[in-house]
Amino acid sequence: MKKTTIGGQALLEGLLMIGPEFRATAIRKPDGEIVIDKKPQKPKGKLSRIPIVRGAVNLFSQMVIGVKALMYSAEFVDLEDGDKYEPSKLEKWLDEKFGDKIADVAIYFSVVISILFSVGLFILLPNFIANFIPIKRDSSSGVVILNLIEGAIRVGLFIGYLALVSLLKEMRRVWEYHGAEHKTIHCYEHDDELTVENVRKYTTKHPRCGTSLFFTIMIISILIFSFTGWHNVFLNALIRILLVPVVAGVSLEAIKFAVKHDNWIFKIFSAPGLMFQAFTTREPDDSQIEVAIAAFKEVIPAENGSDEWGK
Repeated sequence: MKKTTIGGQALLEGLLMIGPEFRATAIRKPDGEIVIDKKPQKPKGKLSRIPIVRGAVNLFSQMVIGVKALMYSAEFVDLEDGDKYEPSKLEKWLDEKFGDKIADVAIYFSVVISILFSVGLFILLPNFIANFIPIKRDSSSGVVILNLIEGAIRVGLFIGYLALVSLLKEMRRVWEYHGAEHKTIHCYEHDDELTVENVRKYTTKHPRCGTSLFFTIMIISILIFSFTGWHNVFLNALIRILLVPVVAGVSLEAIKFAVKHDNWIFKIFSAPGLMFQAFTTREPDDSQIEVAIAAFKEVIPAENGSDEWGK
């Protein structure tokens, strides 16, 4: 079976695919036409060679790319009949203040807000709740138990969040495009020709999905936070905020190692993520698969290109 680093992200009526050399956004316009925006990937810098550091840097970079693609896809979404968009006073002020740079400001602002939301909901809130558990904090066993409880709360919040988001009607088509992304990658990895018929037969679940990464981050956080002790709620919060880049970096290194070796370790890491993808993927229709194939074909590396994990 062929291995690839190519991954993607579901958008509004489209998909982003990221390869080792190029990234491509394919969107299905309201008239049925598929438009593709293809860009070269930036060369990797010195930080990409430093273990753990490269994980945190790459995660932030991927978030920026993802937000850019999401904003691009939103440009093709029709407003309701008769609706006319009027910019708010804040938007007008920002446009006057930043001019052409407003798009970049909005992108980085969105990424920062997303990070703050995730840290607040999945890192700080579980610790705050765990502080009310009546367990002794002055022993190593007590600290470990509290971190396990905190981790269990974190996982519970994550499952609840996915379940609630999945109830939104607007998310159904996004999940379907997510499924199309996974099925297309499976087809390529099994060395099948990328056709709608071939792609359709594969599963919507994929072990390299970002859902698996998020679950790995939660597990790694339990291990790392256990070594920091248990303090008052404010010091705990500060420690966790400072260690978020470390947790993200270690998690990505762990996943990279597991994928590269593709053994029982990989199966353990990917199992929870595959389970959670019951929330985040749906069976796509043929038109969505066509969009996924169109995006994927744009990022397939040249024959002499590198597309291997660990490089």
